[in-house]
Amino acid sequence: MIDDELDHLVEKLDLAQKVRLLAGATVWRTHAEPAIGLRAMISSDGPVGVRGEGWDERNTSPTLPSPTALAATWDEDLVERLGALLAAEARRKGVHILLAPTLNLHRSGLGGRHFECFSEDPLLTGRIGAAYIRGVQSGGVAATAKHFTANDSETERMTVDVRVDEQALHELYLAPFEEAVNAGAWVIMSGYNAVNGTTMSESPLLADPLKERWGFDGVVISDWGGVRSTLASARAAQDLAMPGPNAYWGDALLAAVRSGEVPESAIDDKVRRILRLAERVGALDPGGDDVMDATAEGHRPRALASRGGHGDPVPDRTAALLRQAVAAGCVLLRNEGALLPLDPASLRRVAVIGPNAAAVRIQGGGSAGVYPDSVVSPLEGIRDALCGTAEVAYAPGVSTTDLPTPLETVNARNPRTGEPGLLVRILDADEVEIHAEHRLTGRLLEPTVVDSAATVEVRALLNPAISGNWRLAVAGWGRVTLEADGRTLLDEEIPRDTDDPATVHLHPPYRTAHLALTAQTPVELVARRQLAPDTGRATVLAADPPRLDDDRELAAAADLARTCDIAVVVIGTTEEIESEGRDRTTLALPGRQNDLVTTVAAANPRTIVIVNSGGPIAMPWHTQIPALLLTWFPGQQAGHGLADILLGGTEPGGRLPTTWNDSPIATTTPTAGALTYTESLDIGYRAWLRHPDSPTYWFGHGLGYTTWSYESITADNPLTIRVRLRNTGPRPGRELVQLYLSHPGPTISRPHRWLAAYAPATADPGECTEVVLRLTARSYQHWSTVHHSWQTDPGPYVVLAGPSAGALPLTTTITPPVG
Repeated sequence: MIDDELDHLVEKLDLAQKVRLLAGATVWRTHAEPAIGLRAMISSDGPVGVRGEGWDERNTSPTLPSPTALAATWDEDLVERLGALLAAEARRKGVHILLAPTLNLHRSGLGGRHFECFSEDPLLTGRIGAAYIRGVQSGGVAATAKHFTANDSETERMTVDVRVDEQALHELYLAPFEEAVNAGAWVIMSGYNAVNGTTMSESPLLADPLKERWGFDGVVISDWGGVRSTLASARAAQDLAMPGPNAYWGDALLAAVRSGEVPESAIDDKVRRILRLAERVGALDPGGDDVMDATAEGHRPRALASRGGHGDPVPDRTAALLRQAVAAGCVLLRNEGALLPLDPASLRRVAVIGPNAAAVRIQGGGSAGVYPDSVVSPLEGIRDALCGTAEVAYAPGVSTTDLPTPLETVNARNPRTGEPGLLVRILDADEVEIHAEHRLTGRLLEPTVVDSAATVEVRALLNPAISGNWRLAVAGWGRVTLEADGRTLLDEEIPRDTDDPATVHLHPPYRTAHLALTAQTPVELVARRQLAPDTGRATVLAADPPRLDDDRELAAAADLARTCDIAVVVIGTTEEIESEGRDRTTLALPGRQNDLVTTVAAANPRTIVIVNSGGPIAMPWHTQIPALLLTWFPGQQAGHGLADILLGGTEPGGRLPTTWNDSPIATTTPTAGALTYTESLDIGYRAWLRHPDSPTYWFGHGLGYTTWSYESITADNPLTIRVRLRNTGPRPGRELVQLYLSHPGPTISRPHRWLAAYAPATADPGECTEVVLRLTARSYQHWSTVHHSWQTDPGPYVVLAGPSAGALPLTTTITPPVG
């Protein structure tokens, strides 16, 4: 639709109708306007799946590996295919706007939402993010590049003022968003944070560079609750305030326009952009009379309403793609003595050890969470792969978390129907049941909305697996109670002490009680929470058996490892330390997992350690074990993809998208509300290149199952570089050739070197291959704080090629044209 047609539609609306369109109708929906054929647009959190409207574990989604894992593939074609998969899922659920990808950078390993961002490097982040956007939008669904901009940590995230110099802002933190615009992104989300004193929903950066210099013609949507003013945000290039209703952009905005404080032309531009987005996602039909199966704001689209009650298993082709993605993103950090891949024929007994082996983390915590229809754990994947070949024995080793465990179908039954799961009841003020439903988890993040609801009740029969002193728990804001077989264990008022939506709605505080239970003797647990205003949405009923004795479990793990040919130890993080809403205070593993690794390695020298985390962890033992594999949060096909790598069905395809070290360089803790990026241009590998020591593992590092020799580098011209390399190992393989630039003696501030291009190479044993790497004029440029534009400092530039930022055996020199 051309702009003249959009203008004609805008002219049909009166001022009140136009202002109404600029704020959400509900938490996830925009307003419809039947007079011009505009249907409501539905948004959903991503990035690893499409949850749809609300939080319901029965409404499942194919679950991809975490964005860190996607960036670790360095494979834009694969990421684009995964984006298209998400688009298909969004369409199936009636979703128009996917709130992903996150293009913020891994400035510090302490970032709590590290797993949801791609990389520490702006080029890699921009290219992988662009591929994700192309894939999603190829299916007619809007991708949302977020959180514009410099929203790189979680501490005080609603109010923090990021202080960053002009050059670093443009070269690092704005650059991925520019790439998103170049890829045709339809939506950009403004962050909660401020940059250099101005909150992002009011920032001049939304106008320039975003809309003016870059030519972004889409919608700037706010983060949920991010519009917190009327005049400042409306005068800025912010277009849509979510969720709705929004007090600042409702009647207050209408009055401000009528008084002349906000020009109506600014409102018209915002409306025009919303209509353009609606046309792109198929929610605008000016000439039709079918204004949704619902012009009513709260109606479910048919695609969502028709789904099965317990979700649908993913098709075989989808499972295969997700399995491929696991292997493509896994990074082999060490492989001493070529321990991997394993030969199944040589195995008789395999030890699989660690709590994450049986209960793998497939995704990070927070709003990014989705519900998979099933999960393949590493233990299950290895057992499936070795079925009929070798015995696979398991030991948990240690405990890693103090967070109570919500009841699930494996240990709870609905007391009304007897089926696995829980009974949820909605009660009125007289405690009369007005709604009841069967649910699959005790973590109820969003109860069914029913008129006159006063209390939500979660009820289940717990069948204790073992006897002992069990810990029972309830979570929620406001008045909560917990009963066991009619006996009141807890009755408490929990005042809300935060406005962070991730904490309010996803991480309410727990209250616990202990009760002696007998194995195989069911007990009926009942949690209730009053549905008072401003108490969030979540209610949790949880139960945990007596805690493991770590000394005893460590000894049992060592004993098991001694009796096996191979020991596979799966370690990782927990939701307490990698989740939206809070940063990490240390990179240390929770619990005694370090002791677990060293104990098992001492018992069996053929120990493989698998790291199940979204971001860096400290690994003081990493040189003591022969094989170290990083799986990130690998999505629902975790175990099958991991087994493919361990047994040689495929190579580990991943390369590090961020530098790993035991201690981070940059802080995430603000001072007096401000977080100053004192490191300027030098984050990640750029910082380590100026450091007297080397990091544990360099950006770009990763091993395959063969070896490579880098033989020559030549430059056809400043934008075309050729690298020849040879597969010197025993099997076919894939290598990721990385190209970096350095500028000796620059007249302005530059990094020691920076990533400029990358490309894969494949070859058979002994074969030589040539890779062509394409640069752009921007590869050589810096942001000039004098000219406030991109400039090229006079050459020459050194071009370096190799397998990581710390291993670059080939160099040549180029002098690019200046202009």
